[in-house]
Amino acid sequence: MRGILIGAFTALAALGGLAGASAAPAGWRAGAAARSITPQRPLWMAGYASRDRPGEGTESGLFCKALVLEDGEGRRGCLVTLDLVAIDRGLAGRVRARLAEAHGFDPGAVAIVVSHTHCGPVVGGSLSVMTEVIPEDQKAPLAEYAAALETTIVAVAGDALVALAPATLEAGSGTAGFAVNRRANPEAEVPALRAAGRLAGPVDHDVPVLAVRRPDGALAAVVFGYACHATVLSFQSWCADYPGFAQTALEERHPGAVALFWAGCGGDQNPLPRRSVDLARDYGRQLADAVDAVLAGPAPAPLPPRLEASLAEIPLRFASVPGDAELAADAASSDRFVAARARVLARRRAETGRPLEQEYPYPVGLWRLGGEVEWLFLGGEVVVDYALRLKGERRGKKTWVAAYANDVMAYIPSRRVLVEGGYEGGGAMVYYGQPAPWAEDVEARIVAGVRGLAGD
Repeated sequence: MRGILIGAFTALAALGGLAGASAAPAGWRAGAAARSITPQRPLWMAGYASRDRPGEGTESGLFCKALVLEDGEGRRGCLVTLDLVAIDRGLAGRVRARLAEAHGFDPGAVAIVVSHTHCGPVVGGSLSVMTEVIPEDQKAPLAEYAAALETTIVAVAGDALVALAPATLEAGSGTAGFAVNRRANPEAEVPALRAAGRLAGPVDHDVPVLAVRRPDGALAAVVFGYACHATVLSFQSWCADYPGFAQTALEERHPGAVALFWAGCGGDQNPLPRRSVDLARDYGRQLADAVDAVLAGPAPAPLPPRLEASLAEIPLRFASVPGDAELAADAASSDRFVAARARVLARRRAETGRPLEQEYPYPVGLWRLGGEVEWLFLGGEVVVDYALRLKGERRGKKTWVAAYANDVMAYIPSRRVLVEGGYEGGGAMVYYGQPAPWAEDVEARIVAGVRGLAGD
């Protein structure tokens, strides 16, 4: 299977040989920083097709955060977390290029993840069909916000570089139980099903935790993940939803530390029940409690100061691609989103002068921390089957599977979910402006991509 390697490095002792075989590697250095990305004027909100006006007010701030890790051989990785619903491939590529130019980061060692809060602004070309139907006078302010966001990301990474200092890294895993498989459990029945112990469907309740400590033991940063949609809230105020409340709680409990959240394979997982700020705060507290239980538990052995990082794009095939006749028919649809997708695809075809692409360049990233933790970064809204399969096949709780990473171009169903159909299986492709559902080998290709990047 052909693919494009964006960048990679392997920080092994052999690579330090040029500096002298007898030179002992130094320890980790790490730095973290944060800046606000809360809109300062009304902007159209992402996340729900039913929205009919810009955001109004702020329930909690939105943030861009960065963690820079430097291993014993001087190799650096940069994790960027964003309180946003999605970013697109173009924005991620521009950010990687700017980080390389401004700060010298290898593009393959940059991971950009979003929390997928549904109470943030529309950003870039992701969810292009939703963007297509918003009022024209709202589009220029969104473009200005996206441009400013790129500059902020580069600046935050610079702040984290300035903060680089000796550190130790510790990895652990906790548990939080509020994520529910939304395909298998009617939302209104969830409280009764939970009380009866009858919730159905696969879930991933693990809470991976990376603690970054200074030599005196002080917590400098904590990175944690969870596989669940950030959809407790659906109102018109800016809010980072439960991931934001979890980060705030941890930063209040650990003054001076930066808390960074990454979303796991929660494409088919919802926080249930939902629709109130109190619930969002409670789920954030539950998640922060899970992280704190790991931080307060027996200290694991520090991770050796060795970082390996790589990022590649692999081709995912569409099941079919519409021709001109089908696009013309869809353009006349009474469904405004089907019609908008037809316009988006027709415009794309006209701009390139070629038929629509049969494949999509899908990003797969891999970081290895200390030769122990294997951290995968998958694009799109990945369903939970991938985390369960990859952890089962690889390193268990020491395989961390982040989704919504580097490009949120569509839902990523497993073969099971694709065959079952429904919203995650193919229906949501309309809103993302993709021409068709994925081909049935989507899961096989992604797993093969992971194995190839890992050198299996």
